[in-house]
Amino acid sequence: MVLAGDFETPTMQDWDREVLKALNKRRAPGTELTIEQARKRLTYVGVDGVEIDPLYVLPDDQVVGTPGVTPFTRGSDPATLPWVVAQLHEDPDVARTTAAIHDELHAGGTGVWLRVDTDAMSAQDVGKVLTGVKPDIAPVCVSSITQQSEAADALLNFFAGEANDQAAGNLGIDPMAQAAVTGEAADLSGLSQWVRKAGSYPNCRALTVDVTPYDNASCGDIDQLAFAIATGIEYVRELDEQGVDAEEAFDQILFRVAVTADEFLSISRVRALRRLWARVGEVLNVPEAKRGAMQHAVTSWRIMSKDDPWVNLLRTTVGAFSAGVGGVEIMTVLPHDTAYGLPTKFSRRIARNIQLVNGEEAHVGRVKDPAGGAWTFEALTEQLAEKAWARVQEIEALGGMSAALAGGKVAEWIKETCDERCARLATRKIPLTGVSMFPKEDEAPLTDFIPRPAAPTYGGIGVCRDSAAFEVLRDRARTYEKKNKTKPTVVLACLGDRRDFGAREQFTQNLLLVGGIGFAQIEGPTPQQIVDEAKKAGTSMVILASSASVYAEQALDAAKAAKDAGLTVWLAGKKTEIGDGADAVIDGEIFDGMDVVAFLGDTLDSLGVAK
Repeated sequence: MVLAGDFETPTMQDWDREVLKALNKRRAPGTELTIEQARKRLTYVGVDGVEIDPLYVLPDDQVVGTPGVTPFTRGSDPATLPWVVAQLHEDPDVARTTAAIHDELHAGGTGVWLRVDTDAMSAQDVGKVLTGVKPDIAPVCVSSITQQSEAADALLNFFAGEANDQAAGNLGIDPMAQAAVTGEAADLSGLSQWVRKAGSYPNCRALTVDVTPYDNASCGDIDQLAFAIATGIEYVRELDEQGVDAEEAFDQILFRVAVTADEFLSISRVRALRRLWARVGEVLNVPEAKRGAMQHAVTSWRIMSKDDPWVNLLRTTVGAFSAGVGGVEIMTVLPHDTAYGLPTKFSRRIARNIQLVNGEEAHVGRVKDPAGGAWTFEALTEQLAEKAWARVQEIEALGGMSAALAGGKVAEWIKETCDERCARLATRKIPLTGVSMFPKEDEAPLTDFIPRPAAPTYGGIGVCRDSAAFEVLRDRARTYEKKNKTKPTVVLACLGDRRDFGAREQFTQNLLLVGGIGFAQIEGPTPQQIVDEAKKAGTSMVILASSASVYAEQALDAAKAAKDAGLTVWLAGKKTEIGDGADAVIDGEIFDGMDVVAFLGDTLDSLGVAK
C-alpha cells in the first residue's frame, strides 16, 4: 500500500505559489510581495542573528554521518544508553543535602552535582554529604566560582577515602568562568596540577568549560558556542605549555552548556559544539576517537520565572528533551521553584522525573541523535557552527578568551544580545507564557521554598532573567494591594456593544493583568458614567476600548469628558481611528507590539504605586 500514491509530489514552485496567495490576499494591486520578500517575512531572525527559514529541503550534498564517528555531530559515543541524571545540590545544610542526595539516587538519579561557594555548601562538607555514595556507580561533579581549588580537593579527598580508582566525576576547575563572573583576571597557571591530580582516576575529568554564566547574562546561542570553543582552545594551549599534550587535555575537559525552551536551537547548539570541538581536535592532531566533546546540559536558569512558576515545568521539559535529543552525556533539570530559592523535596522530585520520563518512558535516551538527517536541524547546526567559528576567529585575533574577557569585548557582545532580547521581551515579540502573556489572575506567589543564603556581589558579566522586568511590576502591584487592601485600578470603558469592543477588551484586560493592575469595567457608558466610575474606583486613568467605527462616533466625547475631569485617557488601538482632535485628549495608545514594560511601569507610577 502506497499511502501517498494518489497525490502528486509538491515542488518548491507549488509552495511558493501558495505562500504568495496567502500573503498577497489582502494587498492592493501593484503592492504584491515577490517570493523573495515573502520568504524574508516568513524567516525568523533570532536575537543574535540566527536565521530560521520557513521551509527546509534536503540539500543535494547533505551527509548525515554516524553517531560516534568524526566530526561527532551526531554524538561522541555510539552507545545508546541514557545520560547521567545529575541533579544540582547547593543547600549548605548538611543534613538536608545528604538526605536529598540519597533521595535522588534511590529514586532514579544516577549522578551528583555539588556547588561549593559562600552562598552554597562548604567545601569541608563535601565528604559528609556524599556519605554512602559510590562514585564508580554515580559520578560526582563539583563546581564553584570562588572556591574551585577547595571544592576540587574536597572531591579528591572523598575519592581517596573510597579507595576506588574507578571513581568518576569532574573537579570543576574553570578559571575562565570564574573570571567572567567575578571580573578578575583568569589565572590558568595551575591547570596542569589538577590534570595530574585527576590522573589517578581515569574516569574523572579535571577541567570544566562552563558557559552557563554567559547564558545567565542573556548571551546568544552563537556566542555561547564561540565562548565554549575559545575557552577550550585556551585551556588546551595553556596545558601544552605546562607539559600536557593535546590528546590528554581533550580527555580532561567537560563542557557545561545551557538548554532553553527553544527546542530547535538547543538541539542544534549541542550538536554544533561537538562538531566544532572535533575540528579543533583535528587541527591539533588529536586522535579521532578522542575528539568528541563530553557535555553536561543544564536547563537554563535565565528562562525560569517567579510568576506562574508552574510554567517552568513546561520550559524545563522542552530543555531536557532538547538535551536528550542532542545527545548530551550528563543532564541537570532545575526545579520549577529555582527562581524563588532552594528546592523542596516535591520540586526536586518533579525535576528529576522530567528526565526519567524523557529518557525511559519517551525513550529519548535510547535513540542516538534522532534529529540526524532532519533538514531543519542539520541546517541550523551548520549555521550555528559557521557563525560561532567566525566569532572564535575574532576572539583569537584579540589574543584569546582571557584577553577578550579582560578587554571587555565579551561583555560588549553579551550586552548587545541582552539589549535586543530585553527589547523583544518588553514588546512581547518574545512571549513569556504566564508572565507577559496569559497571566494568571490573583496568582499567589510560592511560599513553600527554602530561602537561599545571601549571594555575594560580583563585578563580572552579571545576570539577567527573562521575566525579571515583569516580576518587578507585579511585585509593586502586590505590595500596593497588601497595603491598601485593593489592587491599583484603572477604568476600562468599553464603548458600543460587545461585538464592537470584545477583542480589544480581552487584549487590554490581559495586558493590565501582566502588571497586576485591576480594572473597573463599564460597558456601553455615557461620558458622564465613565467619569463617575473613575471617581467610584478612586483611579486617575481611563482606557477606552472599542472598534474604529464606534471610536469615530463616541470616543472623542468620552475622552473630552474624562480629560475635563482630570483623568488620563488611553486608547486601545490607534488615535487615527478617532479622527481630528484625538491628540488633544488621548494620552497614549495600547496595541500589539507596544513596549509593555514601559506602559505598565508608567501606569503604576501614575496610580501612585511605589517603586
